[in-house]
Amino acid sequence: MARHAKAFTLIELLVVIAIIALLMAILMPSLHKARESAREIACRSNLRNVGLGLTLFLQDNEFKPVDNSRTNGFFWYNNAGDLRTPDDGDAYWAVAYARYIKEPDIFGCPSYRSVAELIYDVNPKLIYNAAYSLNTWFFLDPKTSRARTTVSTLRHQGEFVVCHDHVEPKIEQGSNDMFHNDGPGTMNLKHYRQGGARSRFYRGIFRHNIRSSQAYQTEGRANMLWLDAHVTTLQETTGDDVPKWWYDGDCPHDH
Repeated sequence: MARHAKAFTLIELLVVIAIIALLMAILMPSLHKARESAREIACRSNLRNVGLGLTLFLQDNEFKPVDNSRTNGFFWYNNAGDLRTPDDGDAYWAVAYARYIKEPDIFGCPSYRSVAELIYDVNPKLIYNAAYSLNTWFFLDPKTSRARTTVSTLRHQGEFVVCHDHVEPKIEQGSNDMFHNDGPGTMNLKHYRQGGARSRFYRGIFRHNIRSSQAYQTEGRANMLWLDAHVTTLQETTGDDVPKWWYDGDCPHDH
C-alpha cells in the first residue's frame, strides 16, 4: 500500500506564519538599534581621524588654522574632477586639509546620508562626505573677526569645539545655528526650530540614537570633535547646558 506524505494543514501554516511575524516584530527594533549604533560608532571613528589629521596640520604649521572664510559649500571636487580650493565658495571646508586627511570618506557620516538627499538638487553622493560643520571661531578670532594667527593661545583645548554633526558646512551665526542659546530658557538652533527657514533639516542634526518621531524633537545625539582631538556625544538640547565659550574660546576661568 502506498503511503501519502502528511501535509501541513492550513491552520498549522497560519500558526507558523504568525510565529514568524511575532519573532520579526520582536527582533526588528533590536536590529534597527544595532544598525544605528554601528553608524554612530563609524561617525565617531571618522571624527577622531579628522581630529588626528587636523592636529598634524597644526603642528606642522605653527598652530595656525586655514582661513576658511570663503568656503561655505558641500563639494570636494569641481565639474572637471579637480579638488576645489579654500577660495572656492562652493568648496567644503575640509579641502583646506586634504594633504593631511587624504580620504574624503572620513568626513562622511552614515546617518547623514538621508539628510544629504534633501539639501541640494544634485546627486546626494556628491555631498555624502560633508557631514560635519566647522566652527567659524576655529579660524577667526571672535574679537576681531580676522583670521587667527594661532590656536595655541586657547588654554582649554579639550573644551573648544572644532566641528560636529550638523546639516550645514559651517556654523557662524551664534544661537541661530550653534548648540548654545542666548540665556536660560531660550532656544538654540533657531534657524532650525519650528518656523525657521531651515526647519525641515532639524532632524538631521541630533541624528544618532533617535527615539522620537516628532518633527522638532529626536531625543537623539550629536557627535562633537574638540581641539585636543577627542570626540564626545551631546544629547539633544535646547542649549541651556552648552556654554558659548565652547565655540568662541572665551572661557570665564581665564578672566
